[in-house]
Amino acid sequence: MSSNSFSYNEQSGGGEATELGQEATSTISPSGAFGLFSSDLKKNEDLKQMLESNKDSAKLDAMKRIVGMIAKGKNASELFPAVVKNVASKNIEIKKLVYVYLVRYAEEQQDLALLSISTFQRALKDPNQLIRASALRVLSSIRVPIIVPIMMLAIKEASADLSPYVRKNAAHAIQKLYSLDPEQKEMLIEVIEKLLKDKSTLVAGSVVMAFEEVCPDRIDLIHKNYRKLCNLLVDVEEWGQVVIIHMLTRYARTQFVSPWKEGDELEDNEKNFYESDDDQKEKTDKRKKLYTMDPDHRLLIRNTKPLLQSRNAAVVMAVAQLYWHISPKSEAGIISKSLVRLLRSNREVQYIVLQNIATMSIQRKGIFEPYLKSFYVRSTDPTMIKTLKLEILTNLANEANISTLLREFQTYVKSQDKQFAAATIQTIGRCATNILEVTDTCLNGLVCLLSNRDEIVVAESVVVIKKLLQMQPAQHGEIIKHMAKLLDSITVPVARASILWLIGENCERVPKIAPDVLRKMAKSFTSEDDLVKLQILNLGAKLYLTNSKQTKLLTQYILNLGKYDQNYDIRDRTRFIRQLIVPNEKSGALSKYAKKIFLAQKPAPLLESPFKDRDHFQLGTLSHTLNIKATGYLELSNWPEVAPDPSVRNVEVMELAKEWTPAGKAKQENSAKKFYSESEEEEDSSDSSSDSESESGSESGEQGESGEEGDSNEDSSEDSSSEQDSESGRESGLENKRTAKRNSKAKGKSDSEDGEKENEKSKTSDSSNAESSSIEDSSSDSESESESESESESRRVTKEKEKKTKQDRTPLTKDVSLLDLDDFNPVSTPVALPTPALSPSLMADLEGLNLSTSSSVISVSTPAFVPTKTHVLLHRMSGKGLAAHYFFPRQPCIFGDKMVSIQITLNNTTDRKIENIHIGEKKLPIGMKMHVFNPIDSLEPEGSITVSMGIDFCDSTQTASFQLCTKDDCFSVNIQPPVGELLLPVAMSEKDFKKEQGMLTGMNETSAVIIAAPQNFTPSVIFQKVVNVANVGAVPSGQDNIHRYEE
Repeated sequence: MSSNSFSYNEQSGGGEATELGQEATSTISPSGAFGLFSSDLKKNEDLKQMLESNKDSAKLDAMKRIVGMIAKGKNASELFPAVVKNVASKNIEIKKLVYVYLVRYAEEQQDLALLSISTFQRALKDPNQLIRASALRVLSSIRVPIIVPIMMLAIKEASADLSPYVRKNAAHAIQKLYSLDPEQKEMLIEVIEKLLKDKSTLVAGSVVMAFEEVCPDRIDLIHKNYRKLCNLLVDVEEWGQVVIIHMLTRYARTQFVSPWKEGDELEDNEKNFYESDDDQKEKTDKRKKLYTMDPDHRLLIRNTKPLLQSRNAAVVMAVAQLYWHISPKSEAGIISKSLVRLLRSNREVQYIVLQNIATMSIQRKGIFEPYLKSFYVRSTDPTMIKTLKLEILTNLANEANISTLLREFQTYVKSQDKQFAAATIQTIGRCATNILEVTDTCLNGLVCLLSNRDEIVVAESVVVIKKLLQMQPAQHGEIIKHMAKLLDSITVPVARASILWLIGENCERVPKIAPDVLRKMAKSFTSEDDLVKLQILNLGAKLYLTNSKQTKLLTQYILNLGKYDQNYDIRDRTRFIRQLIVPNEKSGALSKYAKKIFLAQKPAPLLESPFKDRDHFQLGTLSHTLNIKATGYLELSNWPEVAPDPSVRNVEVMELAKEWTPAGKAKQENSAKKFYSESEEEEDSSDSSSDSESESGSESGEQGESGEEGDSNEDSSEDSSSEQDSESGRESGLENKRTAKRNSKAKGKSDSEDGEKENEKSKTSDSSNAESSSIEDSSSDSESESESESESESRRVTKEKEKKTKQDRTPLTKDVSLLDLDDFNPVSTPVALPTPALSPSLMADLEGLNLSTSSSVISVSTPAFVPTKTHVLLHRMSGKGLAAHYFFPRQPCIFGDKMVSIQITLNNTTDRKIENIHIGEKKLPIGMKMHVFNPIDSLEPEGSITVSMGIDFCDSTQTASFQLCTKDDCFSVNIQPPVGELLLPVAMSEKDFKKEQGMLTGMNETSAVIIAAPQNFTPSVIFQKVVNVANVGAVPSGQDNIHRYEE
């Protein structure tokens, strides 16, 4: 906008002013000095002409200049009619600037603003989402009560808009409308309730902000959306994250039981050491029962942890306060490193962070002790930062680090910043009070400071020494004498008053010095500060009571001076003391107790942190910073004694799946009536057959074979149909979406294979359970080898197996036994075949060939990629040395075809043996099932073991919560699967993919962002990125710009 600036030296006859819509004003003032302040009626005529021009470029230039005038504080309200005419412009840039102008002047000129209402109402229907959102934003910014119904209608329509950007603006408009007309609250709550169900991350932060503004007490609106908000949190924009985290902190304090009482129980347990074993056991059982963390509580803590790495300081601070207020004390320590990282930010951020650390370090100093040096003061720090760092260093001081800190403080005392030096002396005094071992050292150091040249340092030292001497006055007579000599040189009133108070309190220990001090003070009484005068009166009264022979006349002289002092406090104190210590006829009974009143034992002052009383405010809030309740502050409630019903947060996912599944099956019943019985037999027989297939990744070979043999074995399938029907009656009533998908896509499995598996089921099912533990070790080897195979090689091996099994089908069931894993080892399998290598697309087409009219071309394939990323199940700190990690091997589960295979690695990081590791109590949602690993008798120190589990997640991302137990302890752990791990890859041709796609009647949408450099955006890179996040199979595509995947 530099070209649009005003010229204060109009040498060219006001030409530059004209460029901004100002007419030349040199005719009014020859010097041009007052040209800017002229009220020429034609000064904006050129802008009006430009706004009425037919050229968009002229209009855009005019609007830029007008907005520039507004930015400089110039009044552009007279252009309102000309600007409003351009609201309907088709140029988006012009519209944006018009909207900016209208937001600025709509409230001032309400009548003119109403002229544009109809235009905004039309713009709300515009096909461009930016225009719809801008129109709503401007409409809600017009603070005219008469259009409240129009705004309400516009917000309701925008809340149902297809664009998440428009819905986000609708959430912003809710707050504006509520501030304009609070009576609309109930209708706005309905809109908020609707928007809270929105799955877009763009909307989440804005609608929670509206919730906080309009109805923060309506916690019931959050119940159903709690888990969704927790899971979306990482992807919401930064300022939305801050709002959501603060809201969820308040929510957690009302819905979950306190996780902090566990430590208190343990302390009680230690105190009652000699109780009977039965009592101990009863207490332990009760504690375990009471303090099992709610899975939703754990979900919130776990999902906010990654945000500690955020680049936004406000997000990190929000997560830190959440951990502080709702997490177990043993887990709050992780916030310290992130908060210390923020100390590298600008001074404003440092100030807020240090204030919160100062509050935290009072209660739990241990979490910040490792970062002690991060709080050392730098010479470039402003005084406010230095003072806060001193406060934190004082809170962290203990016997181990006090010597280091005192050397640091010794340097600070010499600072040129006198306010900081004085604060350091107070800090030394607090350390001397808190740590008795260094009290004498600190006192001697402070006495040395009394000879400092700086008067402020000396005065502060005197005040601190006075407080320290109150703790043990009998031992420090020499210090009192030394301080009495300083009265001649010290002029600071607080210091002089402190010395006089000390001498008065210890007048019996310094009987020769005290009267002389009173004599000197009597001379200068009239010129002293009021604070000093009060202490002179107190000193005279105390000496009168203890040494009246020497000080009687001096005291009477001082009382006479005080009687006529200008300050009424001095006069009142004088009258009070005279009546109390000088007996006469009018004296009351109190005069008998004068000595006890004046010379009573005074309690030593408590040197406390100024941040001690701030912990009742929520950390990170304005109220905490100001130490006073700010407008709009929402207090954290106390933990409930009994947790409210957790079922209110359950979302009926299963019911939705049930409603959808029959619709998907309906079309397939006509073409294949025997479909359900066949698929259910596959499920029953999979307990035996999938044992061997799951760990090796060669399932595609079996299925490819069965796909080609399908037409020759239909008779055998009909023979076994009666058995299948009886087996189907034993299937679980909870039919989930994943089972439906797998069944519908497993049509390509041969009927003969089903019959053979059914006959063999009774033989192999017993051995599968007995030998499952031995397979777990060998499975990890075979998985790592199968991952290294390329996709083409695995397909060649599949073809070879098809040929081999066609020659002799009878021994097939013997080869696929639990112990015979040689067939799945790429080293022992002869890969070099005389058959030519085929391209992936041609191979997929060949695999899709099928001579049978009844069986499908869909076959389950091996995973294209197995991620090696592991997830923490149990941290070694939380598990008392036992650490557990898990990952998804993407192999069919040996425990059941509905289950997801999970491998868990257990590590013993202690120096002792851990015994009897097993799965304890399971807390699973309705319908979810778990097959646990066999108990581990013992795990040697530094030992490691890998075991397998199977969990049926019911095609949802609900958390599986259970207890991982040892001989002595039980630890609550959770497993939450990514959506991509719930899928199973299949191989099919592009033609069949489109055919199956057309038969879909509904779907659930899940999205993930894949990032790749433009130069690397090749099909192979895209394929690698996709299979990294989801276990899907690639479908050959005839177009380079379209990639299809199937599960």
